[in-house]
Amino acid sequence: MTRGHDTLLDRCILITGGARRVGAAIVQELAGAGADVVIHCHRSRREAEMLAAQVRAGGRHAWVVAGDLGDPDALDPLMDRVLAATDGRLDGLVNNASSYPVSQVRTVQAQELDASVRLHGFAPLVLARRLAALGRPGSVVNVLDARITMYDAEHAAYHLGKRMLDSITRMLALELAPRIRVNAVAPGAVLPMDHEDASTLERLAAFNPLGRHGSPAGVAACVRFLLAADFITGQTLFYDGGYHLKAATYG
Repeated sequence: MTRGHDTLLDRCILITGGARRVGAAIVQELAGAGADVVIHCHRSRREAEMLAAQVRAGGRHAWVVAGDLGDPDALDPLMDRVLAATDGRLDGLVNNASSYPVSQVRTVQAQELDASVRLHGFAPLVLARRLAALGRPGSVVNVLDARITMYDAEHAAYHLGKRMLDSITRMLALELAPRIRVNAVAPGAVLPMDHEDASTLERLAAFNPLGRHGSPAGVAACVRFLLAADFITGQTLFYDGGYHLKAATYG
């Protein structure tokens, strides 16, 4: 079957951190659009296998690969396992894996910054390079955070890691062109943390101009669009109800 330029039908996409939360929504969205998916997980193997079974039941191929993206020595072996599982097929990459520990500028330690840089910066860089090395057209979407336009004082290491990934998005868009397109989506409030309740999300929604929160499915739709849109690269799509505009308005 001939594929159009703006379709994901029969494409094979790797989603890091794809077993739970927003990552799982992305997997479901892409599989629903006709893609085959490689679901990466770290500790959530059970959830990843259950999700893969759902994808297969819907008629698409799905594979699970586990690995610690915070370990630089594990990145190339992980990609080797991905390509072995898919018989060398890989058309796209979604760098979604993340960690959100509390840290503050006044007390943050070197190991905390190092862990964030490895996970949010170096791992996406290496995985994108491996995709490009296949020598075929492809697409990368990095998942950022709408707060990159401002400041997250309670999560300093995380914030710096996501700011780095924002810059890496544009750098890779230039370096990997013309075969590989690289874009990003920056979500605002879409899910409470595991230790929070729904009221937290409602409170955060009040801070954006639209006065409501988004959804994991909405983030996933943005990812699907950027993966498929064949004349867009180097862009960050804010899915945040206009939250990022406050930085432009108030400095």
